[in-house]
Amino acid sequence: MAEEGVKELELFEQRLASAQKWRELGANPWGNGFRPEHLAGEILFANADQTVETLEATPKIFSVAGRIVALRPFKNAAFIVIQDRSGAIQVHLKQDKLGDRYELFKLCDLGDFVGIVGQLFRTRTGELTLAATRFEPLTKTLRAPPGKFAKSEAGQEFAEKNAMADTEQRYRQRYLDLLANADVRATFVKRSKLVQFIRRFLDARGYLEVETPMMHSLVSGAAARPFRTHHNTLNLDLYMRIAPELHLKRLVVGGFDRVYEINRNFRNEGISTRHNPEFTMLEFYEAYATYEDLIALTEEMLAEAAQAVAGSTTIKYGEHTLQFGRGWKRIPMWEAIREKVPSLTDKDRADTDKLRAVALEGVHGPERKGLEGMNRGELIGALFEKHVEDTLIQPTFVTHFPTEISPLARRNDDDPTVTDRFELIVAQREIANAFSELNDPIDQKGRFQSQVEAKGRGQEETMDFDEDYIRALEHGLPPTAGEGIGIDRLAMLFTDSPSIRDVILFPLLKPQAK
Repeated sequence: MAEEGVKELELFEQRLASAQKWRELGANPWGNGFRPEHLAGEILFANADQTVETLEATPKIFSVAGRIVALRPFKNAAFIVIQDRSGAIQVHLKQDKLGDRYELFKLCDLGDFVGIVGQLFRTRTGELTLAATRFEPLTKTLRAPPGKFAKSEAGQEFAEKNAMADTEQRYRQRYLDLLANADVRATFVKRSKLVQFIRRFLDARGYLEVETPMMHSLVSGAAARPFRTHHNTLNLDLYMRIAPELHLKRLVVGGFDRVYEINRNFRNEGISTRHNPEFTMLEFYEAYATYEDLIALTEEMLAEAAQAVAGSTTIKYGEHTLQFGRGWKRIPMWEAIREKVPSLTDKDRADTDKLRAVALEGVHGPERKGLEGMNRGELIGALFEKHVEDTLIQPTFVTHFPTEISPLARRNDDDPTVTDRFELIVAQREIANAFSELNDPIDQKGRFQSQVEAKGRGQEETMDFDEDYIRALEHGLPPTAGEGIGIDRLAMLFTDSPSIRDVILFPLLKPQAK
């Protein structure tokens, strides 16, 4: 390791010396002002059918800029490959054409950024190449790339080979990860396309995109542990947003019948392959709709999103093949539990002691104490997580959640012990949560009070009593349905990524040891 450090320092000093020589030759090693007029990938695509003869008969001049990802010098000439956001293109440089500027080029290293103006031609091997008539050094890189650049299988871009084997290093130095792995770049392009698609989909259906506060004076909108902060001027304790739900429904009260927000939420909870303390959610609300309307909308939106982002409604995810075509399974929560726990009968759904006894089977330690303090609905939720959730692979709508674990959802008219709510489970994880909204201020007040009582029993993931939200409901929330979809988890599915950190550009990590 010490030898590697010495070698790295030597390379750094060599590159620093080259930068100084650029200065002596009249070029700023970190200059500006060169404006490329073309993109490498577009040049190659637009001229793919051009022959040697047509290029000679009708000369085409192009201006490009990018990073040097391949370099083959000869005595008085060289081939380089430069890469921009669209792809990579080969460039031929000759000393007799560039004159003194060729001395600047001779000081270039892999990874440097340069600007090129040149005429397009085909080499003897048939590769479209720019013959440089102008060369501009743009940025001298002082650190060498951690590996060697090599052409991708598609041949349109280069990535470093065998450079980023350490997963933690990839997350800490995402800029190198993006350089080293074309697949990583493709993952984040797909994530961006997913968000763009969702915006287009909702905009086309009359939804209004809005922004709501990220700092709240109360814990609201979800059952989760918040991050705390403090505003000095107001001497006010605040919480980072765990969900935008109550603010968005206030907007529906105010007359915005269809609203959505693609928002960042913060939850002070564990980190895993499915959880990051900072994550992205889509939340949307539609007046005069029910949770069943949102089931249909969700199927339509995610089926089309799979096609738009992954190119198919059949998605490979790890060892599974997921079918995002329409017609997903729907099953009530209690029915799903009964399928997996035959010892339970329908009458047991109302028997808290029986539910607790079944939930405690095989459970020890702190988890047992938590189950002992749960009410009927919370125990049903725990049984679902224990026996059912990990068995659901294909997209499945789980409906009719207990009222006790759905403090913001409308009670079912036929059975008030459950709510008009669903979760979408795919590949053993929750992707979406939706319900017909509770718009009865009297009922909502009681639900808030139950949350306060649960907090008194020691439950940390509860909501505060929001008096202003009750006031808003008293002014009238029309019949409304709302939904939250995890953008990160959806991106994981569409990019076959095993960890949420693979789809977040800069995931939270422990500070690196010095």
